[in-house]
Amino acid sequence: MRVSFQEELDQLEASLQEEGALVLRVLRGALNALAQRDVELADDVIAFDDDVDRQYLRIEEGIQSLLARQTPVATDLRLVLAMLHTNLHLERMADYSVTIAKLTKLVADVEGDPTMLQTLQEMGERAEEMISVALDSFANRDLEAAESLVSLDELIDRSNRRFVERVVEIVGEPDLREWVLRMVLVSRTLERIGDHAVDVGEQVAYLLTAEFREFTDASHPEQRA
Repeated sequence: MRVSFQEELDQLEASLQEEGALVLRVLRGALNALAQRDVELADDVIAFDDDVDRQYLRIEEGIQSLLARQTPVATDLRLVLAMLHTNLHLERMADYSVTIAKLTKLVADVEGDPTMLQTLQEMGERAEEMISVALDSFANRDLEAAESLVSLDELIDRSNRRFVERVVEIVGEPDLREWVLRMVLVSRTLERIGDHAVDVGEQVAYLLTAEFREFTDASHPEQRA
C-alpha cells in the first residue's frame, strides 16, 4: 500500500510539471502573438488553454481521490497541499496568458509603440524565467531557488515602472489611446503571472520548512483562498 501511495504522489507531481510546461507554452504563444500582431496565433493560444484546464482538472481530481483513500501525514501531507495550491496557480497563469491573447486581438491592427512593446517582451521573458525557476525549485526541493523568485519579481516590477512612465508620455496621442490602455492591462497581467510564480515558491518553502510565510507583498492570500 505504501508503494502504491508513493507512486500516486510521484505521478501527481509529474503531472504538475507537465502542466507547468503547458503554461509556459501558452505564455510564449501569447507573447509571440503580441509581438507579431498575429490574430491566428492568439486564437491558437486561447484554444490551447483547454489543454491546461484538462490537466488542471486531472490533477485536482487525482488529489481528491488520493485524500479520500489515503491519510497522508507530515511531509507527504505538505506535498499534497503544495501540489493542490500550485495546481491552481499554474491554471491562473494560463488564464492570464489567454487574457494577453484576447487583448492582442482587440488592437492587432495598431502598430503600437516600439518602446512599450519591448518592455512588455522583457516582462514576458522574466515571467517565463520565473515560472521555470518555480517549477525547478519544486522538482528539486530547492529553497534557495524558490527564494530567488523575489529578486526576479523585482525585475518585472522595474520594467512595469518604466512601462508606466512611457504610458504617461504617449497616452495623449489619439491614435494610440486605445492600444495603450489595452497594453496597460497586458502589463498588469504579466505582473500578476510573476506574483503567482512567487506564490509557487512560497509553497516550496512550506513543503521544505513546514512553515508558511510570504516572501514579499507580491503574494496575495486571496489568490490561494
